[in-house]
Amino acid sequence: MSSSDSDIVATIKESADIVELIGESVDLRKSGASYLGLCPFHGEKTPSFSVSPDKQFFHCFGCGESGDIFDFMMKSQGVDFPEALRLLGARYGIAVPERRQSRQEREKRKRREALFAVTKQAAELFESYLYQGRASAAAHAYLRKRGVSGDVARRFKLGYAPSPAAEGWNYLGSRLSEQETAAALETGLLVAGKKGGNYDRFRDRIVFPIYTLSGEICGFGGRIVGQGQPKYLNSPESLIYNKSSLLLGLYQAKQQIRAVDRAIVVEGNFDMISLAAAGCENVVAPLGTALTREQLRYIKRFTDNVTLLFDGDAAGEKAAVRAVPLFLVEQMAARIALLPDGHDPDSYIRKYGLPELMNLLEQAKNLPEFVIDRLVAAHSLGFDGKMKIINELKPLFKAASTSMQRSLFIAHFAEKLGLPKEELQELMNTTLAKEGARHVDEPPMPPDELGPVVTKPKSQQEYGLNRMQWQMLEFAVFNPEHFPDLCAAGLREIFVDSPGEAIIDAFEALLDNTSLAEPEDLLTSIVDEAERKIVTKLLLAPRQQAQKQEPDEVIRILGEARLLVCRNRIKEQVALAEAADDSDRLRQLLAELMAINKQIQHGREQVARGIVPGAYPGMKSC
Repeated sequence: MSSSDSDIVATIKESADIVELIGESVDLRKSGASYLGLCPFHGEKTPSFSVSPDKQFFHCFGCGESGDIFDFMMKSQGVDFPEALRLLGARYGIAVPERRQSRQEREKRKRREALFAVTKQAAELFESYLYQGRASAAAHAYLRKRGVSGDVARRFKLGYAPSPAAEGWNYLGSRLSEQETAAALETGLLVAGKKGGNYDRFRDRIVFPIYTLSGEICGFGGRIVGQGQPKYLNSPESLIYNKSSLLLGLYQAKQQIRAVDRAIVVEGNFDMISLAAAGCENVVAPLGTALTREQLRYIKRFTDNVTLLFDGDAAGEKAAVRAVPLFLVEQMAARIALLPDGHDPDSYIRKYGLPELMNLLEQAKNLPEFVIDRLVAAHSLGFDGKMKIINELKPLFKAASTSMQRSLFIAHFAEKLGLPKEELQELMNTTLAKEGARHVDEPPMPPDELGPVVTKPKSQQEYGLNRMQWQMLEFAVFNPEHFPDLCAAGLREIFVDSPGEAIIDAFEALLDNTSLAEPEDLLTSIVDEAERKIVTKLLLAPRQQAQKQEPDEVIRILGEARLLVCRNRIKEQVALAEAADDSDRLRQLLAELMAINKQIQHGREQVARGIVPGAYPGMKSC
């Protein structure tokens, strides 16, 4: 972030009242110097969400969410930092200049604005026709039949695109200017006729506007009311509409998803609308496609927990199985609830009601468990069946994004298949080694290494920093007078390829700008959400402990940390050399590993004798 951007962030923070901003969506009551309310980011009955007007900071003692006004805007609205900056700048009348754009970028931005404008206009025309159009009676009857009330229709801004028999083939197009017509053609609202002229894409259809997370309408889905095919029709891909990265209902459901910490994914538009109408409000639906990784990433902004509610037929089962690798890669917890034969979510909830649906969802199976049960049922546990099952499980192991995930699956599936753990492990190791992945039986790193520390609270493990990295970061940020010495001793080396690397860079830039920089100023310099979470966690930590540490001792720990980073990198290269059966390279690496272990041991022996080895001056960069 440039210095001018930092100035704008600081100006907005000075102009804003965090209590007023948060108080618009959270009922806050004064409690001492702070304000308390129910956390908007998780469900709770006793207030644990604290807002400090002095520090312009919020923190939830229940779920751990914390930050400043920008973090609140990002979390509550599901937007990134630049968008939060723009929204807050507009709110407080502070101009947020856009970076210099090329001619192509300016043209693209103008095109996007024109497309968003025409989709908004179309949505208003469709919605208006649903309530005031002369030929909308059939649409009203259809919505009543599906149990959709007026309140629900207005919440999702449902509309009706009239039939050609009632309003002709160009109802929408006839109400647009020349420029708007060009934009409508680009979004697919209008279709160019082969013999000239244009006609409406959506005709005689209940229309579902599709929203971006920031609330802009980018496309539509339409369900036929009378006779005709296809039953469902979606907008084509455009500059503003990409069906693989959007979810119907997510804009409306995002707060409820965050509150209950779970999203329900259904397959159809009316499945989603019907469940929302019945009171199940944390539900979303893909746009006529199989679930994608991009869609899961959007859901992940609000929860890591997903339940798939699919039809109980073969197609529903296949859709669930296809989704398993996506959840593994994104490290999300997924469950599957299959409906009884002959039912989809819409028909089930209209027949049995919300309580029965909630019972069904409570009985949902963990998705990997569901997959193995399905494979056993399909192939049996004979020799040939087990081999088929193992082959079908390989994509799951490949998709597992951590060695812990793979180890758990090895143990669990080996038991399910009646195989020795070591045999299944060897089969999978062979598969993963061929693709350059790490071995599933890789031993856990000891606590003194730079790997995940099991004693560390979950809230810190999630940020991608281990215990020693947290210790170094806390000391560096809370003791800025020693920051140059730490950098000279190799501070950056222990944060390579971690979120801490950008924080160190940002803090150095702050100190270069002013020696009076405070740790809180980091939030004015950092945009990335994961990095901002680390900074807010640091700001909540007691500073006295970090400020009491002796600089020489910290430099010693830093020197050992650099050696441990180097040792871990060599270990990874050892695994690759083993997989490639490269004995010469393996001997070289093992010799390097032995030398580093000697340096670490020598340093620890010096400490035991009361000698501080400093930054291990003899070590080479790894």
